[in-house]
Amino acid sequence: MPDYRRIADRIAADIAAGRLRPGERLPPQRQFARRHGIAASTAERAYGELVRRGLVVGEVGRGTFVRAGLPERPGKGLIEDAGAPVNLELNYPSAPGQSDLLAGTLASLLRPDALTEALRPAAVTGTPAAREATAALLATPHWRPEPDRILFTGNARQAVAAALAALVRPGGRVGVEELTYPVVKEIAARLGITLVPLAGDEEGPLPDAVAATHRTAPLSALYLQPTLHNPTSATMGTERRRQLAGTATALDIPVVEDRIWSFLAQADDPLAALAPDHTLVVDGLSKRVAPGLTVGFLVVPRQRAETVAEAVRSGGWSAGRFALEAGTGWMADGTVARLVTAKRADAAHRQRLLAACLDGFAVRSDPRAYYAWWRLPAPWRAETFTAAAAALGIALTPGPSFAVGPHRTPDAVRLGLGSAPVPDLERALRTLAGLAASRSDR
Repeated sequence: MPDYRRIADRIAADIAAGRLRPGERLPPQRQFARRHGIAASTAERAYGELVRRGLVVGEVGRGTFVRAGLPERPGKGLIEDAGAPVNLELNYPSAPGQSDLLAGTLASLLRPDALTEALRPAAVTGTPAAREATAALLATPHWRPEPDRILFTGNARQAVAAALAALVRPGGRVGVEELTYPVVKEIAARLGITLVPLAGDEEGPLPDAVAATHRTAPLSALYLQPTLHNPTSATMGTERRRQLAGTATALDIPVVEDRIWSFLAQADDPLAALAPDHTLVVDGLSKRVAPGLTVGFLVVPRQRAETVAEAVRSGGWSAGRFALEAGTGWMADGTVARLVTAKRADAAHRQRLLAACLDGFAVRSDPRAYYAWWRLPAPWRAETFTAAAAALGIALTPGPSFAVGPHRTPDAVRLGLGSAPVPDLERALRTLAGLAASRSDR
């Protein structure tokens, strides 16, 4: 019997050579097996190997489609060539003059006496200065975390991992929005946790859906993004927050509240203001500052502090001391506040550009957000459109990346607006508008 890896290699070679184009559908597995005289199980393993390599993607009820291929430059036509590659997958905003602002604090840490201290191991609880600066940074009009309830991790992703590891045993269930942050799906898989999608509306999960899901089989925790939800940019209203906080408290379900993008929303209070004993707040500096030298924050209920701290330590997720000292300096001297002000203005500018370039399309976003959720016009499918955009040098995130459970997601893509320079972003958005307006026979 032919080795499935050799079969996968041949298909991969066809993709690399352009004989199979991005968005093209492969034959059904049984048809492929008959055509090549191999067992159906071998064809299944070959297709699975191609999925593992990231070359194809399977869509339930539709088939298997080529996801990657050598970039092609279209000839003259309706679709404008994007030119240099533009990444609308990554989303790390940078303010003008950011490096100059950050350099001052870093320079002070390079003095021998300061560097000696900054290179020592950091405790999970950080330093008194770090706790005070973080409490001030995270404060909202009706909430200010107690400094002694703040823990520090390497980044916000690690804070999410530590919170879930502390709250949920392997095999446990965590309620999430029907579309959720893809990294949380990866974390859950590593921890042996089952994510359960919660029915919702334009504001997010419905409290009654949380209760009904919990009655079906108990939930160990909730993971929610109430402010500028990624990918839809939805923000819960005050009444929905109050209802969800009440439901979580009544059912004794802890909530992991991800607020990594909340700095763009200014006066938005967290669920922790309404359910302080049941909410673990996750935040960090990666979006406010930069991903290369960052710190994650965890605000935990007092009764869970030691359990969560132990999860941080055992997972190896503690913040580096140098990053902690740098972040503390940036928070204390106003650098972070200046960057936040600049990035709020930048996000608003990019949203106006998005609205102009994709006028007439079904784009959902918030004028404060650095991303948008685009429901594609028929007959485009998410993965097919993503592949076609990649061939034009534009990287997107397909909607299924955010989906939880077996339900098919809308044919949509998430546009990350924060990383690309503005001229490149505008060129890419106009190219995507032309692509979407063309009809696909995929």
